[in-house]
Amino acid sequence: MSVATSVLHEGPGARQTAAQRRSLPDFRDIAQNLAEQEHICIRPLPMRAIDPTTGTASYLGAPCKSTVASVCPACADKARFLRITQCREGWHLDHEPENEKTEPTEHQTALLAARSDLFETYQQAKADGDEEMMSGVREIVADLDEEMKASGFRGRLPALDKDKKPRRARSTRRRQDAPNLPRLKVAKTTVGRTYTGGHQPSMFITLTMPSYGAINRDGATNNKGEVVGDGSPRDPDSYDYERAARDVVHFSALFDRWIQNLRRAVGWNIQYFATVEPQKRGAPHLHILIRGTVSRDLIRQVTAATYHQVWWPSHDRDSEVFPGDIVPVWDPAKMTFTDPGTGSALLGFDDVQDLLDDVEDLEPAHVVRFGDQMDRADIRGFVPGEKANRAVGYVTKYLTKSISDILDTDSDRTRRHYERLHAELQHTPCSPRCPVWLRYGIVPRGATEKTVSGRCKGKAHRRDTLGLPGRRVLVSRQWSNKTLPDHKADRAEFVRQLLASVGIVKPDTSHLQLSVVKPGDRSAPPRDHLIMAAIAQRKTWRAEYTRALLAAGPPALQDTSAIPVAA
Repeated sequence: MSVATSVLHEGPGARQTAAQRRSLPDFRDIAQNLAEQEHICIRPLPMRAIDPTTGTASYLGAPCKSTVASVCPACADKARFLRITQCREGWHLDHEPENEKTEPTEHQTALLAARSDLFETYQQAKADGDEEMMSGVREIVADLDEEMKASGFRGRLPALDKDKKPRRARSTRRRQDAPNLPRLKVAKTTVGRTYTGGHQPSMFITLTMPSYGAINRDGATNNKGEVVGDGSPRDPDSYDYERAARDVVHFSALFDRWIQNLRRAVGWNIQYFATVEPQKRGAPHLHILIRGTVSRDLIRQVTAATYHQVWWPSHDRDSEVFPGDIVPVWDPAKMTFTDPGTGSALLGFDDVQDLLDDVEDLEPAHVVRFGDQMDRADIRGFVPGEKANRAVGYVTKYLTKSISDILDTDSDRTRRHYERLHAELQHTPCSPRCPVWLRYGIVPRGATEKTVSGRCKGKAHRRDTLGLPGRRVLVSRQWSNKTLPDHKADRAEFVRQLLASVGIVKPDTSHLQLSVVKPGDRSAPPRDHLIMAAIAQRKTWRAEYTRALLAAGPPALQDTSAIPVAA
């Protein structure tokens, strides 16, 4: 060994190479590691808090609220814990959710009366063509609307100008190739049947999409070491990628129709908690928890008879007008896209829909259905207990993983399958506003000069989602009768009362006015300082919470579900 090499390996004062220095952890690595250990957000957002009573301003870090563990483990776990709480509270609910409505105040009544008078004034000014009066009334009504919302009003207020656009109606007659379903009047009850002995079971249902082609049964192993399929098709050329792409785009609408049909078939307002996950082949499937019980035969019947018709212009690959590099051109004079060859303006989406209304025996552009194969494991009943808790954990286990993490694969043939499905999604419109319509010579709704032909920023066209809907959790309104912020407030209130029982009273911060720090605010602390402050605050909270638990005794020690979110 040379003298120079030996010097590099001597004591703490020895010289280090550039590679050795780069391998050392920096402050941010250590802070992030400690933040993960303390279960706090590693990507806090700087917020400016103003106390209206004193006028003082301070800065604090707000959690990023990411639901993906690879982005922020702490925030993702908190979001999952809230979903678990929401899921448990609603699955076996034994009483009807209560909706208490407050009476309108005199102030709200006076505001609405004033708005009604202004509405009549506006209509008269509109009839007289008095633009100046109309503009003045709109300004006053805007102020009244803001005041009414601040008073505790919910819902939309009627616009001064009526929307003259007629609603497009389609035939609601059932398809001849779909079996009929029983149709009962849906009662308002949401609680399932109670059986002899006081048992009140609820159900776990799994719904999958139909087959688009045979899948390889080897190429991967499960957690038991058994050989399973890797999701790739046996014959990619015969695999129906066009149907697979369309089905995934309209998947959410199909589920809404399934719930509607199920409620009409059973005659009561079924409540549900559903999570969306991708199968290995890239098709979505649903894990659904419903409150109460429904016969397996009826569930199979409803699933087989449920469909969703897409009444859009034809968008088959063969009907593409601009499939290559030649694309429609925006014409500033005509304020629309034009044919690059002829210069004529292209028809808009609504114009094409109007033309289709005059077509007799019009067929839908696409019909999406669930798969008709359901075995006994896809429909199960659960009573409250350990098995039900495991089912809740199973339904929510993938919520902290992104679609790309779930579909991560080492198989080349599976990767090629995903790429081909993604390529098909680039030719499948996801909404009437999708720029992909320009491939078919149709101008989408809301198109501007910034619209790029065939390029849509929607999640349906992203490679990391493969068309799956953005909402991974679908919950009915009366499942637990609470929103996620309501559940979070309940958990925080539990901790607050526990601390107050041992004399620890936390300051009230509800009156603070929070706003996002604007770029260029030199007084705002850097993210590193926010992480250090959060770590110190977490240690203090943990010590206070532990002290309160020990003082409260065994009952409180057994209920630790609030620790991850409230701390």
